[in-house]
Amino acid sequence: MNNYQPLFQPLTFNNGVSLKNRLVVAPMTHLGSNDDGSLGEQERKFIANRAEDFGLFITAATLVAKGGKAFHGQPEAVGEKDLPSLQEVAEIIKSQGAKAVLQIHHGGNRSLPELNDDVVAPSASEGVRALTEQEVADLVQAFANATKLAIQAGFDGVEIHGANGYLIQQFYSAQSNRRQDRWGERLAFPLAVVDAVSAVREQLQRPDFIIGYRFSPEEAGDDGLTMSDCFSLIDALLDKPLQYLHVSLWDFYKKAKRGADTNLERIKLIHERINGKLPLIGVGSLFSADDVLNAYQTGWAELIAVGKTVMMNPNFATLMKNGEQDKIITVLDLSRADQYGMPDRLWYLCGQDQAWLPPVKDKDWVAMDI
Repeated sequence: MNNYQPLFQPLTFNNGVSLKNRLVVAPMTHLGSNDDGSLGEQERKFIANRAEDFGLFITAATLVAKGGKAFHGQPEAVGEKDLPSLQEVAEIIKSQGAKAVLQIHHGGNRSLPELNDDVVAPSASEGVRALTEQEVADLVQAFANATKLAIQAGFDGVEIHGANGYLIQQFYSAQSNRRQDRWGERLAFPLAVVDAVSAVREQLQRPDFIIGYRFSPEEAGDDGLTMSDCFSLIDALLDKPLQYLHVSLWDFYKKAKRGADTNLERIKLIHERINGKLPLIGVGSLFSADDVLNAYQTGWAELIAVGKTVMMNPNFATLMKNGEQDKIITVLDLSRADQYGMPDRLWYLCGQDQAWLPPVKDKDWVAMDI
């Protein structure tokens, strides 16, 4: 019997949509789109063989509005011009048998000045302009518009990117939201985005369309998010018509730092707070088949996502399914560029030992702290 069989059990969301198993491709910043946000040839190659035998595939963070581009080679879902590329991405993923989810994103104050004429955020800082009230409302609608494009393109769902210090998290964090207007209420923007995205699904009569929300549990800094803030966000999200929550962790087993029992793992505390009301996707430096199985068997997440290991092993889920776990590699060999099929920008950064990328053979690798 395959020891990994528990991971290949189906899961049905509260809207009746079923996933064939508990394995998720985490959103990976592949840096492979063309400069205009359209599907690049290297991006096409990267995603073409990485969804097989996964239940769900979440795309790279996809821009919803001009002024929020946070990566070179970032895909876009801004307007009608993006529809052909979005359609092709959805088709590539679904043809491999996975549900295709478009992650929708805006960089806020983490947007790159060289890629944007105007960098904006909830509040002003050096080189960053504070959004006007109307601009905030317009950005809420930009997430709704990206959702409409995703439905038109044939995606099975969207994931709202509320994690990793980007725009939505900036509105929720006291260290980046110092507004005195209605958007200074820290939950206002995240929940407005969820409501706007949900409204599109209802307007287009697509109850089968999946909506997920990704969040980071804590931040560094005196005014950064704590586990207590995380719990308040979760409570609010559980009142919304979502299908899943997705916690962004560098380390699946990282313990809480502030606002909860620091002897307990963040994901365990989050799962207890959700209390079975929605499935949780867990992630965090899980490289081998046993890493993934052990994480799932904690009972702290209904779905397990992998990113870095899928960069190294495009056929990761297939190897697990076939009991060929010994063929899974857990470190990159920089002499084998031909083996991985990564876009050039991504491969270059792998060689620089970037912490958010896979560990490299014969080099030290340290996980990021937050």
